[in-house]
Amino acid sequence: MQWIPYGSAPRAPRVHFIGIGGTAMVAGARLALEAGWEVRGSDVDLYPPASDMVKALHVSVAPGFAAENLEWAPDIVIIGNALSRGNAEVEAVLERGLHYTSLPEWLKDTILRRRKPIVIAGTHGKTTTTALTAFLLEEAGAYPGFLIGGQPLDFEHSARLGREDGPFVVEGDEYDTAFFDKRAKFFHYLPHTAVVTSVEFDHGDIYRDIEEIELAFQRMLRQIPRSGHLIVCSDSPRALALAGHAFCPVSTYGFGAEADWRIELARQEGPLAHFTLHHLGMLWGHFMSPLAGRHNLQNVAAAIAVAASTGASPSTIADALPSFRGIKRRMEVFHESGGIIFVDDFAHHPTAMRETIAAARLRWPHQRLIVLFEPRSNTTVTNRFQGEIIDALAVADEVWLGPIHRAEKIPAESRLDREAICVALDERNVIAHYAEGANEIVGKLRGSVTGDSVVLVLSNGAFGGIYELLRRAFP
Repeated sequence: MQWIPYGSAPRAPRVHFIGIGGTAMVAGARLALEAGWEVRGSDVDLYPPASDMVKALHVSVAPGFAAENLEWAPDIVIIGNALSRGNAEVEAVLERGLHYTSLPEWLKDTILRRRKPIVIAGTHGKTTTTALTAFLLEEAGAYPGFLIGGQPLDFEHSARLGREDGPFVVEGDEYDTAFFDKRAKFFHYLPHTAVVTSVEFDHGDIYRDIEEIELAFQRMLRQIPRSGHLIVCSDSPRALALAGHAFCPVSTYGFGAEADWRIELARQEGPLAHFTLHHLGMLWGHFMSPLAGRHNLQNVAAAIAVAASTGASPSTIADALPSFRGIKRRMEVFHESGGIIFVDDFAHHPTAMRETIAAARLRWPHQRLIVLFEPRSNTTVTNRFQGEIIDALAVADEVWLGPIHRAEKIPAESRLDREAICVALDERNVIAHYAEGANEIVGKLRGSVTGDSVVLVLSNGAFGGIYELLRRAFP
C-alpha cells in the first residue's frame, strides 16, 4: 500500500506514534524510519530497555500526551494498544478526524502484504524464538527483515526491513490490537509460516478463559495459505491441538518420540547445552546452544526448523548457534560483584517463572539461588495462579516478593496473597519474604548475600528501579 501525503508538495509521509515507548511500537517506528517516513511520537514513564530504544531513534518524542503533539500534521497516527478513550491525544485524533490505525494493521498494509511473513506465536518464548530465527536466517545469508518484541543483542535494532524478496520474521503477540480493535495482534500478520511455542492461559484482562485464547490462535492459523507451513511444539498439548485448524503442512518439534524435530539433550557444559536434533527419525545434527533450560531448547528447535525450511544447512546452523547472544532481560547477566551474579529475566507467568528458575539451576548448579519477583502482569497480580506461583518459586533457596503493581485497583479477595505465599514457601524450606519497595529488598540483601549466590530478578517492568539499586549496593 502506498501512502500519499496530504497537500501538493512532494515529501516523505508523516507518521505519529502515540505510545511510542511500547516494545512493538518503537520497533514499528524503526521500520517507518528505514522506509523513509518522517516519524514523531509521544509517551510517558519510559524505562530501559524501551527508553534506550526510543532514544536511539533520534526523533522528536513529546513527554506526555496532549493535543498539541499533533500540530505537526501527521498523515497517519498509530495508536498503541496501551492507550484508551479519555487520553487527551487520542481524543484529539478523534475530534479532528485524523487518519488513525493500529500498529499491527499498519504493519500488514505497508510491509507484510508484500512479504511471506514468518510469525512466531505462543504464550512463552516468542521473543527469544523470534530473535534466534532472525539470527539463524542472517547467518545463512538471507538478510531477513524482522520485528522483535525486545532488544536483541545480535542486531543493532529490534526491527529492520531486510530484503524485500526475503523472509520477514515477526513476533506474534496474542494481546489485543487497540482500544478500537480487540482482536489479537497476530491476527493481522498474514502468516505464511507460523510457529506456536505453547498455549496457556494468560492476559486475564483480555481473555475470560483458555478457550478464548485458543480461538484467537485458531483464527490466526486459518489464514496460513496452503503453500505455507505451521511449526508447532508437540510438548504443549493445547498448541498441538491447534494443528487441525491449519490448511497447510504441519511440522512438530519437542522432546517427545513423536515429534518431527526431536530434541535429545546430551549434557550441559558451563554456558553451553549440547544436544542433537532428529528430523523424521533421522539424525539431523549435533548442536551447542548458549541458552540454558529445557524451554530454551524447545525455542532453539523451533528456530532451527524454520531456518531449515528456508534451506539453511545443519552445518551453517551448528556453526552459528553458539555465538547467539540473546535478548536483553532474558536470562541476562546484568551485573557481577564479589562472586555474586545478578540475572534479569522478563518471566511473569508461572510457567515461565518455573522454567527460568530451573534454567538458572542448570546454568549455575552450585550457587545459592535468590529470586526477586515483582507481581506486575495483569495475571500475576491476582490470586488466579497463586498455587502455581508457589510451585514455581519453591525451587529457589530464598525468595523476595516485591509490591503488587497497582494493588489498590484489585479487590482484596482477588489480590495475590504474598503473606500466604511466604508461609507456603517456608513450609517447603524456602526462606521467603515480601516487601513494599525495591529499596527495602536491596537493603536487606546487602547484609545477607554471599559470594556464592545468583540473584535472579523476575519482572516485566521496572521493579522500582531495583537494577540500578543493586549495582550501587554491590559495586
